Amino acid sequence: MYKRILLKISGEQLSGQHESGLDPEIAKWLANEVKQVTDSGTQVVIMVGGGNYVRGAQIAGHGIKRVTADQMGMLGTMMNALAVTDIFEEQGLPTRCLTNIFAEQVAEPFIHRLAEKHLERGRVVIVGGGSGRPYVTTDTAAVVLALEIDCDVVIKTTKVDGVYDSDPVQNPDANKFDSLTHQQAVENEQIKVMDKAAMGLAMEQDMSIVICCLEPSGNIAKVASGETVGTTIS
Repeated sequence: MYKRILLKISGEQLSGQHESGLDPEIAKWLANEVKQVTDSGTQVVIMVGGGNYVRGAQIAGHGIKRVTADQMGMLGTMMNALAVTDIFEEQGLPTRCLTNIFAEQVAEPFIHRLAEKHLERGRVVIVGGGSGRPYVTTDTAAVVLALEIDCDVVIKTTKVDGVYDSDPVQNPDANKFDSLTHQQAVENEQIKVMDKAAMGLAMEQDMSIVICCLEPSGNIAKVASGETVGTTIS
């Protein structure tokens, strides 16, 4: 069983059945999934994406600077973090929202010791704002955060049950990897489930990554308990 995990949730997953915005029912379901983990004694840090509101790399151009676009993406992650924190608390799961951008009116600033204190007191920590810097994805920000607060593993949830040698949605004959080395994941151009900068940093710092499906219920708890689920990159 891991002592502390970093869970990376995309904005697209938080939108549920909607084309954009946040689906409260998904957040409620996620609260119960995370509660299974915390009840077992594992501490949980969550890095949320913001693609359900805006993707910086996609809106840059036509007069919008890339830096501005990425800042807009950071604000999208903050909206998700604030909403998920409220829903988690409403579901009886003690949670604190921390921010990597200057937004003290709406969330506590991310400070290493503050995050540690919340975790040691049994609270889930949700971090918004990505890394706080442009040109850095929330995937890379998640790996940085996991390293900074000494997590045992990064768990990135997706729509599929692991990493394949090609897109399993388009290719029914795609083969799933149970495990990969960091080097294999970085070198294989077909593996796009996580950006190469994130995987390169994980390789450099020997941080394990598990890629698995968000569903079915209990998947996150299985990974946190040490069971083999999805694909492990280590």
